[in-house]
Amino acid sequence: MNRIPVSLAALAALAALALPSPALADLLVDNVDGIRIDADGKVDRFTGLWIDDDGRVKEVLDRRDKRPDTDYRLDGEGRVLMPGLIDAHLHVMGVGFGALTLDLSDTTSLAEAQAKIAAYAEENPGRPWILGGGWNQEKWGLGRFPTAADLDQVVSDRPVYLERVDGHAGWANSLAMERAGVSAQTEEVSGGRIERLPSGAPSGVFIDAAGGLVTKIIPEPRPKDRDAALAKAQERLLSFGITAAADMGTTLEDWQTMRRAGDEGRLKLRIMAYAAGVEAMEAIAGPRPTPWLYDDRLRLGGVKLYLDGALGSRGAWLKAPYADDPGNTGLPFLSPSQVRNLMSRAAMDNFQVAAHAIGDAANAELLSAIEELSDTYDGDRRWRIEHAQIVSPADLARFGEHGIIASMQPVHQTSDRLMAEARLGPDRLGGAYAWNSISRTGARLAFGSDAPVESPDPQAGLATAFTREDANGQPFGGWLPMEAVSREDALKAFTQDAAYAGFAEGRFGRLVEGERADFLFVDRDPLFASPAELRATRVLETWIAGEKVFSAE
Repeated sequence: MNRIPVSLAALAALAALALPSPALADLLVDNVDGIRIDADGKVDRFTGLWIDDDGRVKEVLDRRDKRPDTDYRLDGEGRVLMPGLIDAHLHVMGVGFGALTLDLSDTTSLAEAQAKIAAYAEENPGRPWILGGGWNQEKWGLGRFPTAADLDQVVSDRPVYLERVDGHAGWANSLAMERAGVSAQTEEVSGGRIERLPSGAPSGVFIDAAGGLVTKIIPEPRPKDRDAALAKAQERLLSFGITAAADMGTTLEDWQTMRRAGDEGRLKLRIMAYAAGVEAMEAIAGPRPTPWLYDDRLRLGGVKLYLDGALGSRGAWLKAPYADDPGNTGLPFLSPSQVRNLMSRAAMDNFQVAAHAIGDAANAELLSAIEELSDTYDGDRRWRIEHAQIVSPADLARFGEHGIIASMQPVHQTSDRLMAEARLGPDRLGGAYAWNSISRTGARLAFGSDAPVESPDPQAGLATAFTREDANGQPFGGWLPMEAVSREDALKAFTQDAAYAGFAEGRFGRLVEGERADFLFVDRDPLFASPAELRATRVLETWIAGEKVFSAE
């Protein structure tokens, strides 16, 4: 075999082709109907965007500004251009796995759910477990939790475990409980509850920490399954115009999946990660928050803690018993000393604390902990309270102290409205989903979806934020309408304030000089569209760092 000599120049050329190359040109996106919110919360309109070869905004141009001589020019054809939307609270891998497993979120009755479960089992005969979620007994009008017997009717040959829509309860069939060794003799779990039949046997529903009794035996997803879930999550989120998200509860395996995507150039979405507890925080980041990686696409800067459960499963920790379940005040997950110890452990190494608190007792406890710890850990901490759904009116003013971020999800209000009225009664709704009241204290709002608990569609969140109405326009005039915020404030909470909540200001979120050029083309102006029109908004293109990453075409 003859060997053909290769010159050093040719070798150098081949090596250069094998390496990732930087962008070589700047871009002018011109002839657009541009919208952004300025630092004062006012609308600023523009007609052009000059993007440098590093994917950053070089200049925002008005109609009268002279256009630069750039390498490339994109004619926006008069379309609406707006900043990329930022979801301040979701679960990235949950979005992906939810799209790849059984999804019951669209079911409106137990019978409909049973039919969907049976069909899924028949279509997937090789799956050793039937896994998924999205069920909601309130939406079904069931008046009770579902049971293992309800599942056994449709799948009895394989174990089944399905998470409730809020992720705070799980539903197992008899075979799953048998494999997990769960029986009438199984003791209760701290921070959780086993729903039981009158006989004392487990009914099949496990609240909060009790779910671990079953989930501990479910096979872990393989790396390739995780890679597929992340790809699906990115595909879905980018199609909704979400260019960045705070991932609440990042595990070590999640982080490794994101790092693989970043190393291989597959990570497009910007992810502000919050570790799933202090142990995961230390395992992922070690002694301090990680640096920003992959051109501001990934960073672990904080830790997610849980103080209570959810309203739907009656696990939210309340000051007084549930109106529809006398004697039950929910489930505090941590003692006061545990709360402070975990928050202190994170704060001493400059990790940001993001704590889940839904009930008024949980919010009051977290506010007290922040007040106490702020004397020790001064500076810009940006303590985050995730959800803050039910707050005693007397506690609302405390949100305006110590730089607290209220990370809230507008769509929870429309989904939970009737349930919240039943759980609390009419006299305890004064601080329920109180976006405007909390904002007026000086606390900064960061809006998100909590996907896959809710749809990640931010247009629904924007419409809900200023109307307090659901997709059907109910209730007319809005539920507790005094708690609505303006369109401008809603858009700010889904862009620059969501970035600020994750210490990402100056990097992305505002479409200003020096920040990453993350933007969308949409088919209508969100500041003029009616609520119904806004919900129907179509994202035409999604761009991150001056690169098109999604097209509706």
